[in-house]
Amino acid sequence: MTEITDVDALRRAMAENAEQPEGPARNARAEELLAAAEKLNVPLAVIEALGHQLKVYNYSSEKGKMFVPFARLLRMWDERPEDFDEYEAHSLHWVFKWVSSGMLDQPHIPLASIEKWLGEMERRYRLAGYSEAAVRSAEHSVAAHVGDVARAERAYAAWLAADRDAMSDCHACELHGQGWWQAELGRDEEALELWRPVLEGRYTCAHEPHTALASSLVPLLRLGRLDEARANHLRGFRLVRAMESMRGAYAEHVEFCALTGNEARGLELLAERPAYFTDDGQPQSRLDFLSVVTLLMDRLTALGLGDRLVPGPAGREWTARELAAHARADALALAARFDDRNGTAHVGDRARARMARKPLVERLPLGVRSVGPAPVPAPPPPAPAPVDGQPDLPALLAEARRLSDHLRPHAVEAWAAVARAAEGVELDPRDRAEIADHEAMGLGPAGAELFEQAAVLYAEAGDPGEALAARARAAYVRALGGAVAEAVAAVEEPYEEVLALYAAGGTGTRQTAAVLMGRARILLRRAHAAETAGAAEGPGAEAVHGAEAVYGAAEAAVREVLALVEGRTGEDVRLAARAAEAQAMLAELAGLRGDLPAAVRLFARGAAAFVAAGLPWFAVEYEARLASLAHHLGDMAEAERALRAALEHGGAHLEAPGRAQLHLQLAELLGNRDEAVEAARHALEAAHWADEAGQSATLGAWARQQLGGFLLRQGRWAEAAEMLESALPDLTAETHGDGAIVQTQWWLGDCLSELGEHRAAAERRLQAAEIARTWPEQQDHATLAHLAGESLGQAGLTAEADRAYARAGELWRALGNPQGLVRSLRARAWLALHTQDGIAAARALMAEAFQECATARDEAPDEESRQRFVTELGHTHRQFGDLLARAATESDTGAPPPALFDEALSQLRRSSRVFASLGDGALHSRTDAELTAGWLEIELGRLTEARARARAVLTAYDGYDGETVRSRRAEAEHLLRVAADDRV
Repeated sequence: MTEITDVDALRRAMAENAEQPEGPARNARAEELLAAAEKLNVPLAVIEALGHQLKVYNYSSEKGKMFVPFARLLRMWDERPEDFDEYEAHSLHWVFKWVSSGMLDQPHIPLASIEKWLGEMERRYRLAGYSEAAVRSAEHSVAAHVGDVARAERAYAAWLAADRDAMSDCHACELHGQGWWQAELGRDEEALELWRPVLEGRYTCAHEPHTALASSLVPLLRLGRLDEARANHLRGFRLVRAMESMRGAYAEHVEFCALTGNEARGLELLAERPAYFTDDGQPQSRLDFLSVVTLLMDRLTALGLGDRLVPGPAGREWTARELAAHARADALALAARFDDRNGTAHVGDRARARMARKPLVERLPLGVRSVGPAPVPAPPPPAPAPVDGQPDLPALLAEARRLSDHLRPHAVEAWAAVARAAEGVELDPRDRAEIADHEAMGLGPAGAELFEQAAVLYAEAGDPGEALAARARAAYVRALGGAVAEAVAAVEEPYEEVLALYAAGGTGTRQTAAVLMGRARILLRRAHAAETAGAAEGPGAEAVHGAEAVYGAAEAAVREVLALVEGRTGEDVRLAARAAEAQAMLAELAGLRGDLPAAVRLFARGAAAFVAAGLPWFAVEYEARLASLAHHLGDMAEAERALRAALEHGGAHLEAPGRAQLHLQLAELLGNRDEAVEAARHALEAAHWADEAGQSATLGAWARQQLGGFLLRQGRWAEAAEMLESALPDLTAETHGDGAIVQTQWWLGDCLSELGEHRAAAERRLQAAEIARTWPEQQDHATLAHLAGESLGQAGLTAEADRAYARAGELWRALGNPQGLVRSLRARAWLALHTQDGIAAARALMAEAFQECATARDEAPDEESRQRFVTELGHTHRQFGDLLARAATESDTGAPPPALFDEALSQLRRSSRVFASLGDGALHSRTDAELTAGWLEIELGRLTEARARARAVLTAYDGYDGETVRSRRAEAEHLLRVAADDRV
């Protein structure tokens, strides 16, 4: 560690420490620097070191330590104010506010001492000539803390009425505090309106909009503004995640999770910050944290997960139930200390109310991966009430028959309830047949034997038609299991028997239709098998003829069903369902034959028939298939209509995997139409339902990736980054393709770049470039290497940036892309300006860029290409001029070298001439170069030349209008006024 030998070295060390992450290590370094400052025997050095120490304590979990350095600073001020420079005198008065609020957070400091301190602050501010705004703000904090609403309202009004001055908090912090008070009083709309400039980024500081985003969560939930709440959680948590001092804001994000059905994410947040359970430097934020831990653990216990292991204080394992008791006890003990100090019950009442909050939303999907703590299946219909403590078997039977006769959802579950209630009860054969029949329906291919048993029981009950229907169902499930040929053979006997029985009046239309439909389904399975076999064997004439024969047999069987039920569907919902399914089967056959437009029409007809029959949930499968076919045919309007209909008709009966698929398909379709806002909503739903379906790592990852892309298109960088970071761990080349991984890294790099996280952006772009390096087409590799160079340069990693740009340049050259090559050379020239070779290296790179531009211009295959390279030449002259001017300005030889300014002017003149040769299309580029040259002329004292350039710009814009024109004209007029002043 470098020894501190003078004040400048001390200041450099404090500046370096200030850039370190918040926490004990930074605090310890501040203590070392204070000791070093004391050895310098310079009072101002000690003052500055104490101020630095106080600042790092305040922005950490050890806020309680800041009172000692402040007391020492105040004593030094009182004894020798002349030792303080203007900045340190201002800082001393500024931190009065930190100390007063910090005292409130420490229950061991008596309230009388805090009130005395408030009076001392008021006295000193008055002596220093400051407004009472900051004092009234501090008084408001004291009154609000103890629950004195009347005094708090008076202080609040006085705070707003007082003039802002040098002691007022920044606009962002003031608006946060004012909004917090409105929310505390239940005035959520007023709070959010006060916070709006902060949430929108108009006012920011080191801790804003971090705290405003966190504070806005519960008010937004209470107002039902769920999309905003979700967005603020994702944006805000990203900001507070790494800031140790923001335990209170962090707690508000945990609370949000507990109130929105995101308990699993709440647990993830607790696991990230184990020290928050025990850090005692700021008791108030610890109370806030323990209160919401209690809330979250109580919520898990209410969901039946009290025995689940959860993150908690280090040293032992915790269940949710145990942690709830522990956190509640600690929180209430802390609250009692505050209330004892304050002489009111306000802090305890507030903590208890917070712990007792009920969820405001059953489940608010966030998009980021977070598997729910327990699956929440769709509730079955209520069962009939038991009689004398025993299940009411006749009522259960009646309800099960009602559901199955009308093809309602949960019929199979209702028959399962009958089976459980009937254990040990003697039933007649009909009842036993129906129980076995419906149990078999829930088993798929494994239910064939149970269907056969049901057939025997139906026959015993005197219903030969239903017995034949059960045998047909047994044959069909065997076909589902792959035994298609056996199924075809097995269904022929019941088919022939039911036709004879129906003709003789021995059974009804429903039973006959069931057998015919079973046979048609089996023959359709055989048609699918024939199509697969034909595809494997190739399109020989014999194979085609054989497949057509199979298709024909299946179609005849389907039309036989339609002929039977035609005109009778109004009598029986089951017959209506047979007719609708038959239309969909004809659609499948049309698809097998390659007649996709006919398949679309028939699927639409079948789906409409199900809806007309009052069975919309059966339409979903066919609407989804219709959407895929329409998409394939390029009919996006029909595809969209079908997807929306499927989601509507599925409703609450749609299972999670299907719901996820439909939402994702609709999101992709809307995204391709550049409707990013609605596309994002559907991608969010897709991610949520994929998680519910247990497909987080597959379908869920894809949905999150898409959602991140849609959010990025809207400029919602922080939310997009959260989604993409959540998707990346699950994306694999095997499942999703390496293109999806590259695109995700690319998008994430773009987001991080916009957020100012340039080193992280560079890492993502380099990772993506490394994957793209192996691709046959190298355009993406080149682009990513170039973008990585940008990020590395912005992160201050000059050597690494130069290597990335050099790599990109080689790729652009190999791709025959002179434009990309020239831009990489220019970027390297700017980087070279700050290296050992400096201007010489920059000149060499710019010379190479000029040569590449000229070669590309001369070899251009057409006029459009030639003009593009001429434009690039103009920009290269312009950038070289800027670079030379920068080099002159940053010269360490004293006054800027006139030769460099002259050379810069020469490049700007050339740039202007090049753009002038391109006509009106490059007018703005030309005037930009002219104005820059004009300002350089002023630097060199050449006022006549500067005025000439300004007038040239004004003349060039005669007859033009627009925002850029107005801006350039205003700058030219300003340049004229400055150049007219001979004193320049």
